[in-house]
Amino acid sequence: MLLYPAIDLYGGKAVRLYKGNYDEMTVYSEEPEKVARDFAKSGASCIHLVDLEGAKTGLTPNLPVILKIRESSGLFTEVGGGIRSMETVEKYLEAGIDRVILGTAAVTDPEFLKEALSRYGERIAVGIDIRDGFVAIRGWTEKSAFEAYEFVGKMQELGVSTLIVTDISRDGAMKGTNTDLYRTLSERFRVNIIASGGVSDLSDVRALEESGLYGAIIGKAYYTGAIDLKEAVRIAGEQRIVSENGRTG
Repeated sequence: MLLYPAIDLYGGKAVRLYKGNYDEMTVYSEEPEKVARDFAKSGASCIHLVDLEGAKTGLTPNLPVILKIRESSGLFTEVGGGIRSMETVEKYLEAGIDRVILGTAAVTDPEFLKEALSRYGERIAVGIDIRDGFVAIRGWTEKSAFEAYEFVGKMQELGVSTLIVTDISRDGAMKGTNTDLYRTLSERFRVNIIASGGVSDLSDVRALEESGLYGAIIGKAYYTGAIDLKEAVRIAGEQRIVSENGRTG
């Protein structure tokens, strides 16, 4: 299983939100590139980045620090947060980012998603945020009309290869991950499922790995010290998959 330690970016700093609430933001580091290098030293081969300002504006205000993180860590880098135009997709991928994540736009603008997949294939992932069994959009503030499993099936039909699935109720709450959800998704669909939200300790990492999951994101638990990343990588038995740019993920 691949591990994706996460850095959420706001104002060039590494921060974390509680259940997506911008009013409940904790700053963990003013040097996110140093955090990323620590991930690499612990044995991680991938990193998950979210531009929280971009999620609000649809722009790329943290692109300079994202590129610093990629270059200084050497990790396979996936980025999400407000990517809702081909211009933004191109800006990231042509700058050397390995994979971008479409969220709300994948739900509200299927033609955009199809175009991105046609042009960039596996370098396009889709983030699916689940609340009460439905896909949530616009920074988790709205419930879409799509039931979660229905939407995953639709993404599979369109040819999406990687889905980042978040159980909103578990994100940042340190209550453990929703192993049953991720196991069911992995068994029912032929796409790479990356679990996001609620990975709170090494037992969560072990449970997800034993479920045969493709990947898991580690966020708050790393910053609070609840998870030793080096040990988590060992438990995950991390595989290394080479991307077009020579990185893994």
